[in-house]
Amino acid sequence: MVRIILAFFLLTISCVAHGQVRLPQIIRDSMILQRDTKVNVWGWASAGEKVTVTIASKKYRTTTDHAGKWKVMVGPVKAGGPYEMEIAGKNKIRLSNILFGDVWFCSGQSNMVHQMELHKETYASDIANANNDQIRHFIVPNKTNLQAPEDNLTGGSWKTANPTDVRQFSAVAYFFATTIYDKYKIPIGLINASVGGTPIEAWTSEEGFKEFPAVLNTVHKNRDTAYINSYNRNAAATQPKGLGSKDLGMKAATKWYDPNYLPKGWSNINIPGYWEDQGTKNLDGVVWYRKEIEVPGTMAGKAAKLTLGRIVDADVVYVNGTQVGSTGYQYPQRRYAIPAGLLKAGKNLVVVRVVNYGGKGGFVPDKPYHFSAGTDTIDLKGTWQYKVGEVFTPAKNVVEPINLQNQPTALYNAMVAPLTNYNIKGVLWYQGESNIRNAADYAKLLPNLIDDWRTKWKQPSLPFIYAQLPNFQEVQYLPSESDLAVMRESQLKALSVPNTGMAVTIELGEWNDIHPDNKKDVGVRMAQSALKVAYGEQVIPSGPIFKSFTRNGNKLVLSFDHIGSGLISKDGEPLRWFAIAGADKKFVWANAEIQNDTVVVWNEEINDPKYVRYAWADNPADVNFYNKEGLPASPFRTGE
Repeated sequence: MVRIILAFFLLTISCVAHGQVRLPQIIRDSMILQRDTKVNVWGWASAGEKVTVTIASKKYRTTTDHAGKWKVMVGPVKAGGPYEMEIAGKNKIRLSNILFGDVWFCSGQSNMVHQMELHKETYASDIANANNDQIRHFIVPNKTNLQAPEDNLTGGSWKTANPTDVRQFSAVAYFFATTIYDKYKIPIGLINASVGGTPIEAWTSEEGFKEFPAVLNTVHKNRDTAYINSYNRNAAATQPKGLGSKDLGMKAATKWYDPNYLPKGWSNINIPGYWEDQGTKNLDGVVWYRKEIEVPGTMAGKAAKLTLGRIVDADVVYVNGTQVGSTGYQYPQRRYAIPAGLLKAGKNLVVVRVVNYGGKGGFVPDKPYHFSAGTDTIDLKGTWQYKVGEVFTPAKNVVEPINLQNQPTALYNAMVAPLTNYNIKGVLWYQGESNIRNAADYAKLLPNLIDDWRTKWKQPSLPFIYAQLPNFQEVQYLPSESDLAVMRESQLKALSVPNTGMAVTIELGEWNDIHPDNKKDVGVRMAQSALKVAYGEQVIPSGPIFKSFTRNGNKLVLSFDHIGSGLISKDGEPLRWFAIAGADKKFVWANAEIQNDTVVVWNEEINDPKYVRYAWADNPADVNFYNKEGLPASPFRTGE
């Protein structure tokens, strides 16, 4: 009898639990819902269960379908709040502090991921002064799915812009939001679904590849979990093993970072710089750096900060034998806290263990390298000593594993699909670095993504604002070919898609950092574009965009859109980075002169000019072709 009663009790509990009204992760306390339109509220309960949603003094009723799914449309509600929402079925859920405003879906790769925390020195005052409950940010957890679209996220919550939480906001998205908020004073919600190092194909749905049969073939093949697992097992077997395990510096009886270690056979080297540029050839492995520095009494005993720019690839840093920090890959800026009491007056030992897996290894030039405490600074640039701890033998027949996050549909399925019921104002997109190898294809892939997402959100004119990639890599002072320039051109072509806007960022990059520090101007320029595309403001959305050209003798006359109040040379110097060619497409630098809101381009050696390029390079340094609104012209070429 006891067993029967217990079984009945457990069955009752099970049925009640099954009947509980549940909500998707995105619908929760402190959310921002899209203003001035009917918005979806949805979830799950038991089949046939009646569900009532109450908000803004109105009730909305529905009944779940046979699968236990339900959805209602609430509103429209004007911008404002806060509101409470009650969702009632067999149970009740109450949500609080809900605002109505404009919701922007922010996506892409690392430059959209990059949080305010990673740029806390540049934007210290912005972080300290962040105090706006009307700007909120939701981080979508990273996840992949190669099988099918998911209907919910694995976590996440809405955070408001305050000095603590704003550190985790996307920096680009935050400055976009503050710009829009400052103009309209309405709540701005940011949903950030971004993953560093990912291609556009990973963010597109299977239906979005109907015109890409080769990609669809990959999508179908990847559904075979046994195939993926087998391939990756075989790939893992080809990977080099035990890298770093033979490091002499760590195997020595007295470790090379120990102040008691007596260095022998060390050589001089300069920081910053790569060791391949300083007399060492094709060295992948572990290299140790050491330097004794003099610390003044004013810094002794104080908490300090050690800034070591960027290091390729990984590092561990020791001060006076104590590990003070480490980073496992090349991109983050190295800023390590030195605890109080570690630095002493007089000689102090700094040791850096650098591991490089491929390409040039060492300390990236044109970055800061110093100790700082209060107003005191010790410059660390200059001569150090180095010694090789281990040389990695080049591996043969290495097979790269299938990286799940880079596979077509993988991120769409897990990080976008669960959100397509959530009504949004528009999309912010910052991506492209991972597609530079197929840059020409991006001219089709980006419009394809735009159309795909508009279809999924059921918003055919959904505003789509994106950032064109900035300058990066070494400056080339002769006209040359450039995959990065082709990528910018592919991005430029996407402006032919209605209701799109592009922020030109050609001068906001850094030659030695794929994650440039200036995120504020990117966000502001995306907002400028959004004012035109999404808000209908009569503003100039970007710098000059090439439109057409005519020929006048041996000169080509170029016309542009978005000239604003007029075309200018920003620094008053002759326009730079214009190249011209005849039918042979052998480009040479050209003279370029602004005349009546056109640009006239010529070179006395080219009698029959056919083609022009502007800023056609990885890093066209110090561009000066702008409109009077202070926005730079987009790179372009005539013909292909």
